[in-house]
Amino acid sequence: MIALSDFLIVAAILFSLSVAGIFLNRKNIIILLMCIELMLLAVNLNFIAFSYYAGDAAGQVFVFFILTVAAAEAAIGLAILVVLFRNLSTINVDDLNRLKG
Repeated sequence: MIALSDFLIVAAILFSLSVAGIFLNRKNIIILLMCIELMLLAVNLNFIAFSYYAGDAAGQVFVFFILTVAAAEAAIGLAILVVLFRNLSTINVDDLNRLKG
């Protein structure tokens, strides 16, 4: 049987990797979006672990809604990136300051 602490350690490692990815790579927007998604998945893992060990399905339902919002966020974020790439020919975060009016 896998203990609750094992799930929490895996989720903490995932969350730490995503925070490190955000701070170490501030150039590429796609990698930043991937790190945010990884952060959401780490939080979802915590919700599922606590829900399972508490015997309550509320955490699992909450994870379903988080995944729905994350999928919509990823679709909208990638659509915005496609438009930015068509206009600027780059997805570099430093080059986005040209969008200021």
